[in-house]
Amino acid sequence: MHGPDPNDPYPMAGQARVGFLKPLVDHPQIEIGDYSYYDDPAGPERFVEACVGHLYPDLGDRLVIGRFCAIGSGVRFVMNGANHAMTGLSTYPFNIFGNGWERGFDVATIVAGVRGDMVVGNDVWIGEWATVLPGVSIGDGAIVGSLAVVSRDVESYTVVAGNPAREVRRRFDQETVERLRAVAWWNWSAEKITRNLDLIRGGDVEALETAR
Repeated sequence: MHGPDPNDPYPMAGQARVGFLKPLVDHPQIEIGDYSYYDDPAGPERFVEACVGHLYPDLGDRLVIGRFCAIGSGVRFVMNGANHAMTGLSTYPFNIFGNGWERGFDVATIVAGVRGDMVVGNDVWIGEWATVLPGVSIGDGAIVGSLAVVSRDVESYTVVAGNPAREVRRRFDQETVERLRAVAWWNWSAEKITRNLDLIRGGDVEALETAR
């Protein structure tokens, strides 16, 4: 036995609220790594509908989530399509209502506010009802507290909380963070992860570095 099948959308027997996202999500602008899961009492298959807002093909931005991420109920990923033009006197989106109001609209006024892809690293835990704003990157091993509003990048192995989300603490010193990211256990095969679970769950970085 080498852990659950990453292609099984419902890997926990009797727990239909927890689902691996990679086999559940089929969207050209969303990329999700193996074993990352979403927990929702209404069902994880609702992830895109419930959690990903304003992801429009015309803007071309992407939501990229790494491997082994844990995403709590009600998390919101707000994509660049939520932006309104801010280059003029009003932010009201007259153009979307048509009937003559679309005339003279310059799409460049929207593109000017696009902040790029949203990227969530590996082994990231995002607590319930947290909100991640457009263009934010969350580093490997980070923790985002429940109800946090993340408006800026989060460094690897950092705990953030609040509105706006601020650093609460670093999980490890910088040298340890660099060593953990170099090990990148999340990229190991399922067999190697299974052999070394005690080390991954433990606190000895040196032992993890020498894992076979």
